[in-house]
Amino acid sequence: MIARGALLLAMAAVPAATSSNPALQPRRLTHAEVLALPSTGAGAGTSGIAGIRTRVLAGDPAASGPYTILLSVPANTRIAAHRHRDDRVATIVSGTWHFGYGTVADDGTKALGPGGFYTEPAGMSHFARTGAEPVTLTIHGFGPTDTEYETPSADPRR
Repeated sequence: MIARGALLLAMAAVPAATSSNPALQPRRLTHAEVLALPSTGAGAGTSGIAGIRTRVLAGDPAASGPYTILLSVPANTRIAAHRHRDDRVATIVSGTWHFGYGTVADDGTKALGPGGFYTEPAGMSHFARTGAEPVTLTIHGFGPTDTEYETPSADPRR
């Protein structure tokens, strides 16, 4: 279940500078309304791994402007080293997300629980995994975004 406090913390992480951007529209969602949003598989800025579900909370990650996505990642999921062209910030809503930086997905991750926060600087490779429980997190960026894997053969979209 998504912790309401963690979701509010995640929404607060949207950079203040984007609030004046005309592409960002006013939107208020209750926890139930967030859960009722359409859930899709891989989209712009996601890893493309089967089973990961994406809800767009604000903006459009494939278009120019600010966006926020909510990712639901199944238990025992590994995401190989990859990078994005935009700066992104993320907040863990539920579960424990094991996140690391580098061009090779190794065990050099840090366990981040609900309320945990990390950044994905543009062009910086990173990797992640879940453990025995699923993870929900929000990612905020300024699109358009993309995903490029360090090793093309590790890209699940191919």
